[in-house]
Amino acid sequence: MLLTLLILTSCNTADRSKTNTQKNISMTTDSTKLYGFNRDFLKKHTPVLELKNGNSAVTVVPAWQARVMTSTADGDRGFSFGWINRKLIESGKLAAHINAFGGEERLWLGPEGGQYSIFFRKGLSFVYDNWQTPAFLDTTPFRLISSTDTSAVFGNDIITENYSGTRLNFRIEREVTLLSEKEIESQTGIDVSGLKYVAYRSDNKLINKGDKEWEKKTGLLSIWMLGMFIPSPAIVITIPVKDGDDSKLGPRVNDSYFGKISADRLKVSGNNIFFKADGKSRGKIGIPPLRATGVMGSYDSENNILTLLICRLPAGKTDYVNSAWKIQEDPYSGDALNSYNDGPLADGSQMGPFYELETSSPAADLKPGESLSHIQFTLHLTGDLTRLDNVSRKILGVSLKGISGAF
Repeated sequence: MLLTLLILTSCNTADRSKTNTQKNISMTTDSTKLYGFNRDFLKKHTPVLELKNGNSAVTVVPAWQARVMTSTADGDRGFSFGWINRKLIESGKLAAHINAFGGEERLWLGPEGGQYSIFFRKGLSFVYDNWQTPAFLDTTPFRLISSTDTSAVFGNDIITENYSGTRLNFRIEREVTLLSEKEIESQTGIDVSGLKYVAYRSDNKLINKGDKEWEKKTGLLSIWMLGMFIPSPAIVITIPVKDGDDSKLGPRVNDSYFGKISADRLKVSGNNIFFKADGKSRGKIGIPPLRATGVMGSYDSENNILTLLICRLPAGKTDYVNSAWKIQEDPYSGDALNSYNDGPLADGSQMGPFYELETSSPAADLKPGESLSHIQFTLHLTGDLTRLDNVSRKILGVSLKGISGAF
């Protein structure tokens, strides 16, 4: 679909906390859910770069735009958090419109649709047969610039044209940094002591390398970060939103992307949005910029995993690109945060299943040489339920019980 994201879990009673503290995600017997299995699978098909710090690790694939494919909070035998499209990768074949390799944090650019789209060629109708993911967001590798044990910087130079015919010359730079316990607290304010964790920061930079200023009237780009995760009936997404008048801040949640979502799947309770992440019904939601807090999360009550996504939204910015597949009256009325739950299409086919947590930067009105940076934090936490619950209440404004019992 800039920001920092987090996911949390919790329990109300001391007895239950003591019992469930022993429940550990690394105890799964399904090898396909283990980090080491998935890292080694990826190594068989493409070069990977692994960042490690103790039991925390992430696997990055430079060939797929330096996306974080998966991560672990508990070493090779720990749960593998990212969704990986093993069938597509194993086939060795490229698809026509998009190669959905998966990955729990990938970089895209918006808008997808509309008069300033970079996914549709000028003059073509906005239908699937004409939709094409640009190669620089799909199959073109990013170059590794530098790396350490816990950090890596990648880059790519790009020239493209939007739907209106505006030529865009830019550079993307992306730095992924695995965070230590002290860095997590200093950069996000989250105390993960006593928990198993993996947390990483990505700094994604868009630089205007052309000789002309990017203007709203000719089309602006935005940085769009999408994370693909493994769905389950036990997972509920929650997004805190700002309180206020709909006429001034917009709706608490926008569910008009693929048709209205039923009340048994999407719920608004106070200042929290709850959305099922079971991979069984296709739907997407968005949070308008004046409602967004820059925080999203999901809780897997079966595997005791709290996932958090945090981004820092710049104050006063309300122009976010609109990716609707049509010529738009207001092409800068898009959402700042999004979440998607995959599900079968009308013909019964399905890409996943997976669910997504997404963040976007504001539209980038850059002069030549100027840049926009979108910083995001992704955290996966597991362990003592009381500690997890404390994190959830602090960051998401709701208990783990409140998340898991939302439906």
